[in-house]
Amino acid sequence: MKTSTLFTLLLASVLSLSFITTDMKKEEKKNVGTSIVKDSVLRHVVLFKFKEGTTPEKIKTVQDAFNALPSKIPEIISYEWGLNNSPEGLNKGFTHCYFLTFASEESRAIYLPHPDHKAFGATLSGILEDVLVVDYWTK
Repeated sequence: MKTSTLFTLLLASVLSLSFITTDMKKEEKKNVGTSIVKDSVLRHVVLFKFKEGTTPEKIKTVQDAFNALPSKIPEIISYEWGLNNSPEGLNKGFTHCYFLTFASEESRAIYLPHPDHKAFGATLSGILEDVLVVDYWTK
């Protein structure tokens, strides 16, 4: 009798632990979903279309100057860039994409008039045909 009671208690303990673990996993998934909203970030997307005939050296100067901004402006919390390689042909001449992340609108407000950002803008003089900028809060 004692053995079967002990076995029953042990089985009940294992089953209740299994339910607790399952509930904890459900709660972790809920928290992941809410942390995305809570930890939303501001994305700043910049697309460049260079004037026809712009030399590769001048474009490289722009790339190097933009790539240096994250080390000069601490409000940029994440940065990446790349060249268009879409096979769809819908880029309308925009070839360079820069993707910056800010923690807040205040951080972006510091970045926009920042002297290093303004100096970078000077590298575009005479070679930029068009620019497209889109900012959005991640969801």
